[in-house]
Amino acid sequence: MTPTLDASREAFLGIDLGTSAVKALVVDAEGVVRGTGSAEYAVHHPHPGWAEQDPDAWWSATASAVQQAIGWMGDATTIAGIGFSGQMHGVSFLGENDRALYPAVIWADQRSARQAAEITAKVGAERLIEIAGSPVAAGFMAATVVWMQQEKASIWWRTKRLLSPKDDLRRRVTGVEATDPGDGSASLLFDARWRNWSPALLDATETASILLPPVKPSAAIAGEVLESAAELLGAPVGTPVVTGTGDAPSGLLGAGIVDPATMLLSLSTGAQVMVPRDVFTPDLKGRTHTFCSALEPAAGRPAWYQMGATLVAGMAMRWLRDEMLRLPAAGAYERMTAWAEASPIGARGLLFLPYLVGERTPHMDARARGAFLGLAAHHDSGDVVRAVMEGVTFACLDAFAAMQEAGSDPERVVMAGGGARSPFWRQMVADVFGLPVYALATTDQAAMGAALLAYSGIRGSDPVETAQRWATYGPATEPDMRRHQRYLEMYGIFREAYAPVIGVSHRLSDWTDVGHAPSVTPRPIRRSR
Repeated sequence: MTPTLDASREAFLGIDLGTSAVKALVVDAEGVVRGTGSAEYAVHHPHPGWAEQDPDAWWSATASAVQQAIGWMGDATTIAGIGFSGQMHGVSFLGENDRALYPAVIWADQRSARQAAEITAKVGAERLIEIAGSPVAAGFMAATVVWMQQEKASIWWRTKRLLSPKDDLRRRVTGVEATDPGDGSASLLFDARWRNWSPALLDATETASILLPPVKPSAAIAGEVLESAAELLGAPVGTPVVTGTGDAPSGLLGAGIVDPATMLLSLSTGAQVMVPRDVFTPDLKGRTHTFCSALEPAAGRPAWYQMGATLVAGMAMRWLRDEMLRLPAAGAYERMTAWAEASPIGARGLLFLPYLVGERTPHMDARARGAFLGLAAHHDSGDVVRAVMEGVTFACLDAFAAMQEAGSDPERVVMAGGGARSPFWRQMVADVFGLPVYALATTDQAAMGAALLAYSGIRGSDPVETAQRWATYGPATEPDMRRHQRYLEMYGIFREAYAPVIGVSHRLSDWTDVGHAPSVTPRPIRRSR
């Protein structure tokens, strides 16, 4: 039974299952954050290019984050509903009694590149995009499922259910299995136009429909908090829980972006550029993704969004901090940014290709690898940091350019994620894109979107009006058009660098993948007598 609450005392809990941490927000009916919490977990890399996580670690971290958030809100406020968002594309393999049979394979995993190519060949590249709205890539559920069939048949034949990460987490709270169109479309087993599982793609991947959960709207009530979960989360038994959605569509809603004139640039572990769309018009060239949004189709409600995704953003800065510069975490990014500010545009002739784990938009190349070009003895740590920040921003512009060619034409940028907290990076984005940039006041926009879906679904509010009312932004960071022209010159070199570097990149990727050099007969060495 759903608890009856005083509306002036109620709040809504949004839980976002990210790549490196889960974040929880308690938000009141006016969109004011009343409590926050977060807890980290590891990404495991048992082999080069693999990326796995332990679903039990997700659950433990969620309990910790929610307890932190609820601890902030005080006794006068009660949780009236819960919403979820989470990292997309990944998959949990559940067996009898919903036990995990294998670590969850997440979006950053690159083991299934061959299977992604097989699916594309079987369905046809253009037909696949017409159905799903996107090409299939390594790390997507569809490709991972085929990899499991081929490489771990003993796991596959015991699998009873396939769930996206946030759906697996919500199952533990409610005992109910379901998904939404946003996470469904991100699996590449889904018909994005008709917003349900695709018989053609299920046939192509030899996946029985019984393995997949029913599809419900993002704001629909999927279940209620179980007694076992209530004790861990500190939320009342019977609290309604909505289906939720993937972190990208949830982030759009939490950022108040519900019209095609505004683009969301989210700089976190990876980066996404996203623009809402009123109609399903996928990019048949396969450079971008068109997925279902958190909104159901209706007049004035964009039910889809176009997304360009680059796999490495904050990940590159963290790699630089931890592996190259070996800086202690506390205050490290502030120090690094200060060094970068002392370096000029173009980092004194140093260019960084940020493809540390492959790339999506526009290249769709799981085997691409990063590179520093132009590295010379005069370069210092500030040049290196600036080159990394510029390289990530150029990769985002690459994705944006592909979206423009596919029909998107936004007039402004809302910047979110960890990168949005840096005034220096916001100015760099404005100068590179040549558009005004607004920093989202709430950095945890996906968790905010999850709370908004709970509020809208449980209290019956208009999600578009609520999103516009809840979102707040900082003042505009205007572009300097002279710097914009300088950046475009450097960006031209960035784009030109991809083709000649990629062949070497693939050969080096092969070396890493097999643990030794590719089998090439060496030329004999002439020895002097």
